[in-house]
Amino acid sequence: MFNAVVISVLVMVILSLLRINVIFALLMAALTAGIMSGMSFSESTKILIDGMANQSGTALSYVLLGIFAVMIGMSGITTILVNKMLTLFSGKRTILVLSIAGIAIFSQNLIPVHIAFIPILIPPLLGLFDKLQIDRRAVAAALTFGLKFPYITIPVGFGLIFQGIIKDEMIDNGMQITSNEVTQAMIFPGTAMIIGLLVAVLITYRKKRIAKSVVDYQTQDIDMADSIAEKKEVVFNYMHFFTIIAIIAALAVQLITKSLVLGALAGIIIMFATRVVKFYQGDKVVNEGIGMMGMIAFVMLIASGYAKVLTESGAVNELVEMTLNFTGDSKFIIAVLLLGVGLVITMGIGTSFGTIPILAALYIPVLTAAGMSPLASAALIGTAAALGDAGSPASDSTLGPTAGLNYDGKHHHIWDTCVPTFLHYNIPLFIIGVIAAMVL
Repeated sequence: MFNAVVISVLVMVILSLLRINVIFALLMAALTAGIMSGMSFSESTKILIDGMANQSGTALSYVLLGIFAVMIGMSGITTILVNKMLTLFSGKRTILVLSIAGIAIFSQNLIPVHIAFIPILIPPLLGLFDKLQIDRRAVAAALTFGLKFPYITIPVGFGLIFQGIIKDEMIDNGMQITSNEVTQAMIFPGTAMIIGLLVAVLITYRKKRIAKSVVDYQTQDIDMADSIAEKKEVVFNYMHFFTIIAIIAALAVQLITKSLVLGALAGIIIMFATRVVKFYQGDKVVNEGIGMMGMIAFVMLIASGYAKVLTESGAVNELVEMTLNFTGDSKFIIAVLLLGVGLVITMGIGTSFGTIPILAALYIPVLTAAGMSPLASAALIGTAAALGDAGSPASDSTLGPTAGLNYDGKHHHIWDTCVPTFLHYNIPLFIIGVIAAMVL
């Protein structure tokens, strides 16, 4: 009950719900974990700072993607896209939200750019969302679904990596399983994600946002929203052509080099070289790019440091050992406690990919002793890893949507992204994960 992981995650969640900035919440959670594990303040801080280096490349790539997104917006090509969408989706609020979920799905496999598309696509659409009075929490749920569902269920792109980690870690810990079996097992959490999306879009956030809610979409006006509302006509020109070339080049370089940093740099260089963006505008695009994605980059850095504090403290192993003392050989209890621990760990670490090795190493012996089949074990490990990723203040599955939806300052990270995605996805994931353990 008083495990350092549990207490520190509670500190992070409570502070975040009290609207304290997620950076301060993560810092306090990391220091709490360190102190409760017997570390000094200075030792906890040192480990935190050392751990931040693990995500330095990711943070840099996010900042560069923000700069690239601003440059694309300056070219005017997004106005053409938004005008087309305004005509196509006029009055079709639900279809628009589901279409965004579809685009997000393609970002994980067909064109594996992960969250890179969000700062490019979403900010120009904010005026359209306001015009159609779409509840942005529905859009946040759609984006998070598109970022999570593919890697959970589809063995292509990031999904191939995720399911490959599950297979490799299970085999390394003594349980044989094939890639096809992992894919079969992950149908269960994938189904849970679909249920969560449909409930969020078709039921919970189907109605127009009430003005007295957390934010009032009509209280602020920005030039971008005004221009979209007026539906200005933009004629395709050479700047748009070179912008498309830059986007294609950025994608190609990323896929070839496996580096978001090099991909974003390639796009930025082409935009400058072709004079789509002038050199003297460099300060402007950097400032706006950092303003758009700098927050998410810094949160990822601190989250990485927090994760290192948790692992260095030994509290994760202690939490698992405590949990195993209560399981016995009941498949139901094992499933419930395993998923509960996975939720707590992933909420703190903020990455489902990074949670798999921890859970596999600690739980495979228990699952084997309890007679769990490889399919049931894969479903439990995969679901436990995914739990918490949706809803974690430190997860890119929530930080990415917020970065786009809060471009005009009308979307709150915790209450408008984290809480809605936590409720709509983690609850069905937990329930169906237990069912998978019982039937597979």
